[in-house]
Amino acid sequence: MIVPVWAWIAVIGGLLVVLALDLWIVDRGEPREFSMKQAGAWVGFYVTLAVIFAAVLWITGGATPAAQFVAGYITEYSLSVDNLFIFYIIMTRFAVPKVHQHKVLLVGILMALAMRGVFIAVGAAALSSFSWLFYVFGLFLLYTAVQLIRQHGEDEDDFKENALLRWARRALPHTDDYVGSRVFVKIGGKRMVTPMLIVMVAIGTTDLLFALDSIPAIFGLTTDAFIVFTANVFALMGLRQLYFLLGGLLQKLVYISYGLAFILGFIGVKLILEALHSSGVSWAPEVPIWLSLAVIGVTMTVTTVASLVKARRDESKSREVTTPAGAEQG
Repeated sequence: MIVPVWAWIAVIGGLLVVLALDLWIVDRGEPREFSMKQAGAWVGFYVTLAVIFAAVLWITGGATPAAQFVAGYITEYSLSVDNLFIFYIIMTRFAVPKVHQHKVLLVGILMALAMRGVFIAVGAAALSSFSWLFYVFGLFLLYTAVQLIRQHGEDEDDFKENALLRWARRALPHTDDYVGSRVFVKIGGKRMVTPMLIVMVAIGTTDLLFALDSIPAIFGLTTDAFIVFTANVFALMGLRQLYFLLGGLLQKLVYISYGLAFILGFIGVKLILEALHSSGVSWAPEVPIWLSLAVIGVTMTVTTVASLVKARRDESKSREVTTPAGAEQG
C-alpha cells in the first residue's frame, strides 16, 4: 500500500495530540491513583480509535490492509500483555508510588514507541533488500515460542537490568527518594535526576527488548511499514490503561504464555512457508490473512478463558481447604 507523507504526519501528529490530552486529563490537580472505571474507559477509547482506523484503512485501501492491521494490532496487543508482568515487577522493585505509576508508564511507552519506530524502519528496509531474512525471522519466532513454553511457570521475579539502565543508574547523579512526580531536581545547586527517570528508562528499554519478538511477528503478517508502525502505536497507546485495568488479574492469566507461544510459532511457520512460496517452491502454500486473524483471535480467547476458569477453580479449592469442617452447620 502506497502511503503519502501527509498520512504519516497525520498519524504521528494525532498520536501526540491524543497522548498529550491523555496526560493532561490524568494529571490535572493533585496526583491520584488510576481507578478501574477510569482505566476501563480509556482502554475502550483506545480500542475504539483502533477500530475507526481499521475502518478508514478499509475504505481507503481495501479489505486486505484493514485485515492486516487488525491482525497486527491484536498480535501486538496480545504480546504486550506479557510486558505488563515485567512492568509490574519493575514498579514493585523501584517502589513507584501508585499515584505516579501512570506517568511513569506513559513516558516509558513514549520512549518505546520512538525506539520501535527506528526498529521498524530498519526492519522494513532490510526485508525489502534481503528476502532471506524472512527465514531468519521465522526461525527466531519458532525459537522464541519454544522458550516461552520452557519458561512457563518459572519465577517471574527475575528481572535483570539491561546495559542502558545500569549505565543510567551509575552515571547519572540521582536522589535516593522520589520527589513527587518530578524527574529533575536541583539540590545544593547541583542538578540531579530522581528515581522517576530511572524507572522510565527501565520501562522504555525493557519494552524494546520485547519488541525483538513482536516486531518480527507482525512482519510475518505484513511487510507494509505503515501498517506495522500504526499497529504498534495503537497497541502501545492503550497499554498503560490496560496495566491498571487488569491489576491483580495478571497473575491469573496462567495459560497466556502458551497462547503467545502458539501464535509466535504459527507466524514463524507462516513466514518460512511464504518465503519458500516466493522462492518458487510449489508445495509451500501462502497463508491468507483471514486465517492468521482467526488463529490469533481464537488462540487468545481460548487461553484467556481457560486461565480464568482455572483461577476460579483454584480459588474454590482454596476456600474449601480453609473452611473448617462443619462450619456451615448450625
